[in-house]
Amino acid sequence: MEAVQSLSELFPTAPSSARTKNSPDELGQDDFMALMVAQMENQDPTKPMDNFEFLSQIAQFGTVSGIQALQTGLGDLSSALLSSQALQAADLVGREVVTDSNLGTLQAEGELRAQIALPESTANVTLFVQDMHGRLVDTQPIGARPAGDFSVSWDGAGADGERLPPGRYRLSAEAQSGEHSTALNVYAHRNIESVTVDPTGTATRLNLDGGDQVGMAEIKSIF
Repeated sequence: MEAVQSLSELFPTAPSSARTKNSPDELGQDDFMALMVAQMENQDPTKPMDNFEFLSQIAQFGTVSGIQALQTGLGDLSSALLSSQALQAADLVGREVVTDSNLGTLQAEGELRAQIALPESTANVTLFVQDMHGRLVDTQPIGARPAGDFSVSWDGAGADGERLPPGRYRLSAEAQSGEHSTALNVYAHRNIESVTVDPTGTATRLNLDGGDQVGMAEIKSIF
């Protein structure tokens, strides 16, 4: 008479050398199958395991395994996107960008450029330059402008015509219409000096002149 095979023979688990070692708090596929075989071998013969319950346990394990695989895939995709973003950011080093800040850095040579947002056409626009102590160092009449964004530049000279020292300056502007004046949004151009990848590996930061850092999503324009 042919010997009856045990469940462990019918459902062999992978050799120990081929098993993937899991951490103490993880249940791998081999562990799951071993538990299932043990459960079936030690069940009460008068109360055999319900087929639906057996299939339900397998489905639950498959769902957990699928979620783990999805999480792994998403992690790999996130790492790839971060690497791509870091490479794109590195190509921006040395270029000018516009953010929401009206603080600009005047270099030893050259101009300080900015964008002014004009919601409607006006007969008179004026640009103001202040140092970091709040002192007004220059006033630049721009004149009439149509509605829309437009570029302005400050040559770094004060009201007396002498060039001011390098450093950070605050730009502001207003539109004059009759006796009414309206403050305008001014966005200073900033130079990208280097790129930093966050220590957690989850973000790329751009290091701007003047010591500020911004994320890629904070850039309004690139020049």
